[in-house]
Amino acid sequence: MPRQRVVLLSLLGVNLALFIAQQLLQAYEPAVVPEYLGLSYRGIDQAYAWQFFSALFLHAGLFQFAANMLVLYLIGRDVESILGQKHFLYLYFCGAIGGELSHLFLMPATSVLLAASGGVAAVVVAFATILPELELTQSIFFLLPIKLKTKHLSYALFAVGVLLLVFDRHGVVGHSSYLGGSAAGWLYAHLLGFGRPSFVQRALRERRVVRERRRQMSLEEFIAEEIDPLLEKISRSGVESLTRGERRTLAQAREKMPEPPQ
Repeated sequence: MPRQRVVLLSLLGVNLALFIAQQLLQAYEPAVVPEYLGLSYRGIDQAYAWQFFSALFLHAGLFQFAANMLVLYLIGRDVESILGQKHFLYLYFCGAIGGELSHLFLMPATSVLLAASGGVAAVVVAFATILPELELTQSIFFLLPIKLKTKHLSYALFAVGVLLLVFDRHGVVGHSSYLGGSAAGWLYAHLLGFGRPSFVQRALRERRVVRERRRQMSLEEFIAEEIDPLLEKISRSGVESLTRGERRTLAQAREKMPEPPQ
């Protein structure tokens, strides 16, 4: 097995083994999975803490299992190669946990979550964040060739998640983990430095640039460029008109001033 795919193939194997076990269990005791293993508000009320772990590898039917494993294999190969084994594993479980949280926040108490799709959604969205313009050329049932950019695939996944969240809100579900898993994948990829900087990242970067520029200014330059306009504002409108940021600028001016001789 290629070294960079150890985690991916292990996840596929674990999902397959647990899906078979899930089907056998449902055949003999149909109520066990929704009542005790899937994540539910009833389980939280009864302090079934293991549901947060058992739900991570449960699928809502054969079609969802097959689709999840196919997408995880096709896209996970590249994501694991790019991120490495450790981050790929963290990404998958962050997506699964994010999917559970989105279910608890967005779905009614009558629903039960089988949360395996959250990890797959995180992998898809992380891949789209890393390589948004990459074209995926596959075929539907080997008949209809399609060209789809990864960013459009993530948009479609998000849209499907929203629609299902609106129209399918009761019973045993797996789709309510899409949104949380997608958000976790996007966030994880950005924390690793991929994707376009978000509004928060741009704001923090601009603050660091301004802070560094002010730090390198001499006292005379700082007073001329930063303090004199504030003094004029104070003379016009009073010190109460200063914003919190402007007050911090005045404090920085005092820090730049040399200590008086003793």
